[in-house]
Amino acid sequence: MSTIQRIALILTIIGAINWGLIGFFGFNLVSAIFGDNTALSRIIYGLVGIAGLINLGLLFKPNESYVREPETSRR
Repeated sequence: MSTIQRIALILTIIGAINWGLIGFFGFNLVSAIFGDNTALSRIIYGLVGIAGLINLGLLFKPNESYVREPETSRR
């Protein structure tokens, strides 16, 4: 996993935690920290959205543990 993908995954997890807080408790952590509808909060939401798009590639990336090595003939 590349550094960009790791950063994107961290941002996606932060976004998921924020949505969980909104869903369960009606508390928006990003708005509480950066203000409601400010430029900084919009940047944070934008970065989380871009991170989610980057992480879409993880859905289609084959898992190395399931990829079989080609069999070689033993003669």
